[in-house]
Amino acid sequence: MGEQSGPAGPDIRDDRAAGRLLAYVEGEAAGVIVYFVLAGTPAALVAVHTVVEQGQEGKGIGGALVKEFYSMAAREGVPVVPLCPYAAKWASRHPDEAPEASAELVERAKKELASHPELQ
Repeated sequence: MGEQSGPAGPDIRDDRAAGRLLAYVEGEAAGVIVYFVLAGTPAALVAVHTVVEQGQEGKGIGGALVKEFYSMAAREGVPVVPLCPYAAKWASRHPDEAPEASAELVERAKKELASHPELQ
């Protein structure tokens, strides 16, 4: 149990009902991944947008959110479909932490998103 060096990462909380993975820094909202759960077989967690609040950029909050999103999916045993460009870019840089979703799953997620404009 060594001590962490540097500043602590953001406090990340999942609000599954709202489809939000939220990051807080010192109690203030710092960033969010907007997502939805894709039903079916296999089910998946679909990242739609990653937003870091103004003034919070450059602190690794977006990366911490995406990393936690992939960890959350791994704990649940489901893949991630990163429709969000930021999440997709992060995944391409961290292939060991971000297994690629199948093309069929990506297409299903895109169709689901297109049929639910409120998610976009």
